[in-house]
Amino acid sequence: MRTWRLPARTARLRLTVLYGGMFLLSGVGLLAITNLVGLGGTRVSRSAPAGVPPVEPTTLAAATERIARLQAQLADAHAAQTRQLLIGSAVALVVMGVVSVVLGRVVAGRVLRPLRMIITATRRITADNLDERLAVRGPDDEVKDLADTIDGLLERLENAFAAQRRFVADASHELRTPLATMRASLDVALAKPEPVPEQTAALAHRLRAELDQIDRLLAGLLTLARAQHGSPPGRTTLPLGRLAAAALDDRAADLAAKELTVDFSGVADGAWTRGDPTLLTRMVDNVIDNAVAHNHRGGWIRVAAADGAAAELVVETGGPVLDQAQVDRLARPFQRLGADRTGSGDGSGLGLSIVAAVAAAHGGALRLRARPDGGLAVTVSLPPAKVPAEVPA
Repeated sequence: MRTWRLPARTARLRLTVLYGGMFLLSGVGLLAITNLVGLGGTRVSRSAPAGVPPVEPTTLAAATERIARLQAQLADAHAAQTRQLLIGSAVALVVMGVVSVVLGRVVAGRVLRPLRMIITATRRITADNLDERLAVRGPDDEVKDLADTIDGLLERLENAFAAQRRFVADASHELRTPLATMRASLDVALAKPEPVPEQTAALAHRLRAELDQIDRLLAGLLTLARAQHGSPPGRTTLPLGRLAAAALDDRAADLAAKELTVDFSGVADGAWTRGDPTLLTRMVDNVIDNAVAHNHRGGWIRVAAADGAAAELVVETGGPVLDQAQVDRLARPFQRLGADRTGSGDGSGLGLSIVAAVAAAHGGALRLRARPDGGLAVTVSLPPAKVPAEVPA
């Protein structure tokens, strides 16, 4: 059974009802005035039927009767004209009401067209393309004033985002110099010919490990700032599946240490896309690192790559059942699920946020899904690219 639904209460519908209602009220008022004035002040005359000569009254009673009949005929004619006029007015009012609603909808659509264009253009603008502007042309009215105000807001947001990213990049770059100096000082102190006390050597090794961790964090911030800066200038066509296979080969020792089972058969040349090789390699490395570091001993990793409407790389891992609401926050910087996913001590909380930033810079997206039977599924979707005629080895 078909269910009829009322149309949404849009501005166009409200304007249509407003225009149509005002026209109908005006029409009703005009017809009412016309009928009142026309019917009240007009005297309808009726000529005698043709071919009937007037008869001279012979008596007063006959004259009175004749006048009464004439008055009755005039009343009937007046009533018939009144009914005909009312019916015609009602038909005209209905026809004009339909026409007014149609014209009101058309006029409302034309009035709201600039607003719909502004809404559509605004929805396309995100944090990754704040350089776009509405640039609405036309007279200096309220609509253009609204568009110019939105353009000004976008410009201020773009400047704020750019300043934040420059600060992160500059601060990360400047902090690497004193870290290198501190690391070199520790190496020099430990390399002296005099014997170093055991406690001093242990403290130096611990400081060195912390400095390495800070250095990895700064490197991650630099990569994140670079990925968020905009579209990468240098682009190459390459398969994400091959990058994943290379990343797994580089981490063979870690996989063996945790006794992880890896399934990535048949994906070496899948998911072709076009982008910056350095950023895409770092993106895939982070996805594989996340799958290895946050996996339990004896676990498994499944890697799949597919070409189609999008070049997709899917990396799934087993483990405990996760909360999807917490999983959705993992793409933000410095977000973790808990001690069970940071027990290695090597994570900086930037891995998946870098993946999301690199994917967004290439026109793609990162999707995180908590698997119903436990574990995490990481999907990277990028715009597809044609396989080159000569595929590099």
